[in-house]
Amino acid sequence: MQKLTNKEEEIMQIIWRLEKAFVKEVLAEVSEDKPHYNTLSTIIRNLEDKGYVGYKAYGKTHQYYPIISKEDYRKRYFNRVIDNYFNSSYKNVVSFFAKEEKISVEDLKEIIALIEKKN
Repeated sequence: MQKLTNKEEEIMQIIWRLEKAFVKEVLAEVSEDKPHYNTLSTIIRNLEDKGYVGYKAYGKTHQYYPIISKEDYRKRYFNRVIDNYFNSSYKNVVSFFAKEEKISVEDLKEIIALIEKKN
């Protein structure tokens, strides 16, 4: 699976949310830095080339839909981040968030409870 650019990821978020959409519907959902219609169409075709979206043709227009689920993308993306920035260590990930004060003791207790429940 090829890595997405920030703009491609933003567009994929919209397509995942809409489940199926024409370019004009995706364009209506873009909140900041709205691209020109043709630029957005090119981005979506790039997503198709990368294997993220498929389409159903209606004459000259296409209705796009995700081929890769958001969950599959999240798993692959997160695993890549953990491998590249945390030496493939989930402990390092949790430590990072603890040091940055992004996770509370209560959150950690809930995580421990979830782990203990699985064993």
